[in-house]
Amino acid sequence: MKVAIVHDWLTGMRGGEVVLDSILKIFPEAELFTLFYTPNQLNYRIENRKIHTAFTNKLPFKDQKYRYYLPLFPTAIESFDFRDFDLILSSSHCVAKGIIPPPGVIHLSYLHTPMRYVWDLYYDYFPQKSGLKFFLLSMIANYLRMWDVTSSGRVDSFTCNSSFVAKRIKKYYSRDAKVIHPPCLEANFQVEEQKKEDYYLIVSAFAPYKKIGLAIEAFTKNKRKLIVIGGGQEENSLKKNLPDNVTILTRVPKEEIVEYYKKARGFIFPGLEDFGITPVESQAYCTPVIAFGKGGALETVIKGKTGVFFYNQQADDLNNAIEEFESLSFKKDDFQNSINRFTEEKFINEIKNEVDRLIKETSF
Repeated sequence: MKVAIVHDWLTGMRGGEVVLDSILKIFPEAELFTLFYTPNQLNYRIENRKIHTAFTNKLPFKDQKYRYYLPLFPTAIESFDFRDFDLILSSSHCVAKGIIPPPGVIHLSYLHTPMRYVWDLYYDYFPQKSGLKFFLLSMIANYLRMWDVTSSGRVDSFTCNSSFVAKRIKKYYSRDAKVIHPPCLEANFQVEEQKKEDYYLIVSAFAPYKKIGLAIEAFTKNKRKLIVIGGGQEENSLKKNLPDNVTILTRVPKEEIVEYYKKARGFIFPGLEDFGITPVESQAYCTPVIAFGKGGALETVIKGKTGVFFYNQQADDLNNAIEEFESLSFKKDDFQNSINRFTEEKFINEIKNEVDRLIKETSF
């Protein structure tokens, strides 16, 4: 069986690429298709794969400005030819699920989220409400929504990372989706306890919906120590007027991030996420999570056992949750039971089962 795997873009190792890496373990001979590829930014399993890129990969400034080419993405993803393949598996948070599968070729989509730029986070990404720019963006977004819904019919079966995303797939595409939690940790991972230091931690991309600014505002008020690790479009604005008790670190190696996880008093997760791998990683090191109580966090954090929630994205509400957190004690066994739900072994087995089911259904 010849397999093609489609991923939106390959520009760095983030949560979507962790999922992709596990998918590649299932299909070691599969070929990889993507809109953009920046060499030497991914792990060896991805870098050593046969990688096909669309015409978008030849556009100027694509390494830094690839998101500016969003209107071209549907045309680019539809340009791939899959006539020589038997199975297509798309790993999609933007347009990868919109490929055109030939008749008789199975298309299984692992959907991280429907395209957030044009659906639930449209006004977060594009807050302007008037002017020529807003008019043009509105027209582009309208086109992308129509294409996104239409292209959803090209998928034989949807899988996704959380019940929260499954509900949005149902709302926007009128399709059911099987929930398969992403591979956050290796099989038989044993949680680690370590003496905690007096700081709180965030590990995140610096994007508007992540609400890093909200956390900084809260810690400006409560005077506790906060370490923020990450990078992204909001880096410069977040670094302006930082209080002395808040530190922002960028380009931190993975092994150092693990040490921060182990020693943090608590992990702050203030955004509305589809799933969110970092709260699971935090629990793996017995570091409780203080999370916004909506979206994927409700599926990864167990209230009172591995963390606490706040329900309004306001600095005072976050600080109230931190005060609640400070009054609780947490048990190693509860962290172990929580993270056992999110191992790579479990993910791989469930993807294999879904592929086998589709093959059996189409063989008659």
